[in-house]
Amino acid sequence: MVFESRETQRVDGLNYAPESRGVKHVACHPGEFVFSAAHLDHGHIYGMATGLIEAGGELRHVYDPSEKAVAAFLERFPRAKAVGSLAEILADPQVRLVASAAVNSLRCGIGVTVMRAGKDFFCDKPLFTSLEQVETARKAVRETGRRYFGYFSERLHSECAAKAGELIERGRIGRVIQVIGLGPHRINIPSRPEWFFDPEKFGGIICDLGSHQVEQFLFYTGAGGARITASRIANYNHKQYPRFQDFGDVSLVADNGAAGYFRLDWFTPDSLEAWGDGRTFILGTEGYLELRKYTDVGGTRQPDVLFLANRETNERMNLRGLVGYPFFGEMIRDCLDRTQKAMTQEHIFLASELAVRAQAQAEIIEN
Repeated sequence: MVFESRETQRVDGLNYAPESRGVKHVACHPGEFVFSAAHLDHGHIYGMATGLIEAGGELRHVYDPSEKAVAAFLERFPRAKAVGSLAEILADPQVRLVASAAVNSLRCGIGVTVMRAGKDFFCDKPLFTSLEQVETARKAVRETGRRYFGYFSERLHSECAAKAGELIERGRIGRVIQVIGLGPHRINIPSRPEWFFDPEKFGGIICDLGSHQVEQFLFYTGAGGARITASRIANYNHKQYPRFQDFGDVSLVADNGAAGYFRLDWFTPDSLEAWGDGRTFILGTEGYLELRKYTDVGGTRQPDVLFLANRETNERMNLRGLVGYPFFGEMIRDCLDRTQKAMTQEHIFLASELAVRAQAQAEIIEN
């Protein structure tokens, strides 16, 4: 894994690590929040580390069995110290949290080890690949009192997604009654490791990419629960990997009556300047929002564009550099203060569990 330039990250997305261009949300004093990174199998670890550092965190250690992966990580974060094992990180009493982007199926086991060592855990999505793993982590959280955080970057590392939450909280579109999420991705096969094509390791397209969408649905609707009404998966165009899935979609209904639908795919066209035209449409009783997260296709082609229409206004907001990424500072304060303001533990587990359930019950589309 090699760290890419910002422009390459935007095109590929594997190592996508947005940096604040304006507003920053620093939440602690220098040295107050020490964290380390371990297991670098997915490039999202760069975004996770960047977000924590921008919020005031101090990155102390890095560990991965691959010397090449560690060397690439140190090019981006030269102040970190390479160590020979996760145990060395866990032995440091000043380390409060471990960030990890291991192979999907291995994340739960690493997280439980971290929590039982007295540290909080920050995990790339998907957090789990089975319902058994969800229950294992729930039990470990109860027994240790530690936190198991999730990096749902499609909301947490998007300025227009953060702004949408603020507008909904202020009542600008009334009660949210539907959320539609579109999650296309560029596959770029040469950059993908072998485990990426094994559903037992990556969990399936809904479990993996869909965890983003379920989390957003729950957040924007304010739901405390939901049920899956339909889910489908297919492998339309990657027959050389017969167990891979390049398409999925899900319909769901929240416990407060809000409806949801999302689509996932690996079909971003080569001409697009972003790794995916990720969009979210949020319908309220008094208006609606459209989020163009990574590109304004056919327009400015810039990320973080939000549209608002309600009874008083009809406007377009170019938000790049104007909102920042408040989640990371809020998460740091949750770790330091033992609060749950950034994201509750139950919300994290619920989003993950629903994605796993939708994957497990999905109809396989024959083609």
